[in-house]
Amino acid sequence: QLQLVESGGGLVQAGGSLRLSCTASTPSTPRFQDCTMGWFRQTPGKEREFVASITWNGDKTFYAQSVRGRVTVSRDNAKDTAYLQMTDLSPDDTAVYYCAAYYLGLALPTTQGAYRHWGQGTQVTVSS
Repeated sequence: QLQLVESGGGLVQAGGSLRLSCTASTPSTPRFQDCTMGWFRQTPGKEREFVASITWNGDKTFYAQSVRGRVTVSRDNAKDTAYLQMTDLSPDDTAVYYCAAYYLGLALPTTQGAYRHWGQGTQVTVSS
């Protein structure tokens, strides 16, 4: 099974920036480079929501409207790592952020059910 570990979360002031990382274990089945990667976030009492996604080779990306223009998703398959660069953060961005993998993904789904492998999450807290 593909195992994912998120890192880079923490406390940041409003207007600040943060870069999250998601590293896959190797070797693994499926391989990291064969997977579409997605980022989601969740706050207490709310459903997990889609943030961003990127295809296996990084040629296409998709973003939720709430973060578009402030977030960049990228990946480095040589390092088995995906990234989520966030800028101009606000308290509304406070959440636990998760990365997930979709084996041989041909699209960039926004539903969490499409992703079969998940990390444990990293907390992002934005203060006013």
